[in-house]
Amino acid sequence: MISKSTIDQVYETARLEEVIGDFVQLKKSGSNFKGLSPFTDERTPSFMVSPVKQIWKDFSSGKGGNVVAFLMEHEHFTYPEAIKYLAKKYNIEVEETERTDEQKKEANERESMYLVSEFAQKHFSEMIWETELGKAIGLSYFKERGFAEETIKKFGLGYCLDQWDGFTMAALDKGYKLDYLEKTGLTIVKEDSQNPNNPKKFDRFKGRVIFPIHSMSGRVLGFGGRILTKDKRAAKYINSPESDIYNKSKVLYGIYFAKQAIAKEDNCYLVEGYTDVIQLYQRGIHNVVSSSGTALTPEQIRLINRLTKNITVLFDGDAAGLRASLRGIDLILEQGMNVRVCTFPEGEDPDSFAKNNELEEV
Repeated sequence: MISKSTIDQVYETARLEEVIGDFVQLKKSGSNFKGLSPFTDERTPSFMVSPVKQIWKDFSSGKGGNVVAFLMEHEHFTYPEAIKYLAKKYNIEVEETERTDEQKKEANERESMYLVSEFAQKHFSEMIWETELGKAIGLSYFKERGFAEETIKKFGLGYCLDQWDGFTMAALDKGYKLDYLEKTGLTIVKEDSQNPNNPKKFDRFKGRVIFPIHSMSGRVLGFGGRILTKDKRAAKYINSPESDIYNKSKVLYGIYFAKQAIAKEDNCYLVEGYTDVIQLYQRGIHNVVSSSGTALTPEQIRLINRLTKNITVLFDGDAAGLRASLRGIDLILEQGMNVRVCTFPEGEDPDSFAKNNELEEV
C-alpha cells in the first residue's frame, strides 16, 4: 500500500488546474478557470476549476471533486494509479508501507517487465521509421492496409526485423536482462548443450509487424505479431505468452485509446481483431475495442462495465464470426449489460467496411 505521507505530499503538491489543463483547454474566468466538459458534448463551457479550493465541477454531467477524483473519472484510473500518476508528474518518490522482501522482489520484477516491454515497443516502432528494411516491409504493409502515418504512430505499431536475435541483442546492449526478456516472452531462450553458459536466443516476433497491447492506464503489457510471408507452418498471428503483467483474458486491445470515448458515448463497439479497431478509430469511431482474437471473457466484459453498460458487437459476416458473437452475447447478458449485434455483408469485416466507406455510412 502507498504510505500516508506519500499521499499527503501528492495532495499538497498537485495543482488541480495544471493536472486538468493536460486534458482540458482551460481559460481564466475571474478567480476560476472554465472549459468545455470532457464528459459530454457541449458548446458552452460549463466545466469549472477552482485553484483556491482545489476542486472542479462539471455542470453538464453533475460530476465533480478533487484532483484524484478527476483522474479516476476521466482516465478511469484506480485510486492507487491516480496517486502514482500524480507522484510521477511532480517527481514525488512513492513510499509504500512495510512490505516483505518477497513483495518488494515481486514489485521490482513486475516493474522490470514493464520497462523491457516499453523498450520493445519503442524499438519495434523505430524499425519502421528509421531502417530501410523496416520502411520497405513493415511501414509499407501498414500503409497498404490504409493506415495513415499519424494512426501508425498513435497505436505505436512497429516491425521486428527478420533476424534471429536482432531485437534481443539490441535490448541486451541497452542493459536489459535476458531474464526479463524471457519472462515477457519477447525472447525465446533454449539451452545449448555445447555451450551451457551461453544459451541460444531467438526473437519471438522475428519478421512480424507488431501491435502493442496497452493496459487501461497506457502501460505496454504485451504484443501481437502478424507474419507477412506465406509460410503455412507458421501461425498468422501470435501473442505474447501469459506473464506477470500480461493476461490476455483480462485485457482488451485498444481500451487505452477508447476509454474516454466509451464513457462519453455511453457505448462500446466490440470487434475481433487489431486492424478492425485501428481502421474504425481512424475513420472517427473511437469507442471501439477488440478481444484480440480470444473468446470474450467475463473479465474483459467487466473492464467495459467500468465505462458503460452498453456493448454493440461488430463481428465478421461469416459463419465463424456469427458463432463467436453469439457466444459473447450470453456472457455480456450474464453481467447485466445491454447488448446489440451488428453484422456486416458477407465477405466484409469492420476493417474493410470502415476502409471502404465514409464515417457517416459507417
